[in-house]
Amino acid sequence: MQKIVKFLSVAILLMTTYSLNASSGKKVFETYCWGCHHQTAVAFGPPFEEIASKRNPDEIRAMISNPALVSQSFGYRRNAMPPFQLSEENLTAITNYILSYKPSLKSIVDINSTSKSSITKDK
Repeated sequence: MQKIVKFLSVAILLMTTYSLNASSGKKVFETYCWGCHHQTAVAFGPPFEEIASKRNPDEIRAMISNPALVSQSFGYRRNAMPPFQLSEENLTAITNYILSYKPSLKSIVDINSTSKSSITKDK
């Protein structure tokens, strides 16, 4: 019984921590990023779905902190993103929030299945 109670306590703590991190990531997004980025739609900057599917956590963190240098290392000729000096907590929160928009393998398979069925229907 004690093991179950401990397990449930840890599970609740983890879910609460994840929920707080997600909500704090959303708050950082609304404060710093929303003017140029949207979660799933193209705005001035790329959507989080695109960023999350192309970049790892270290690349995302570096792009937020020093976009000019990172853009150059990625081979981009221009960069419009300003650097942000965020606390470690906010940088982690926004990185995790961005990565939460990474398409799952199932959604990619579903999209490909839909595309293929559309192609065969058109023939």
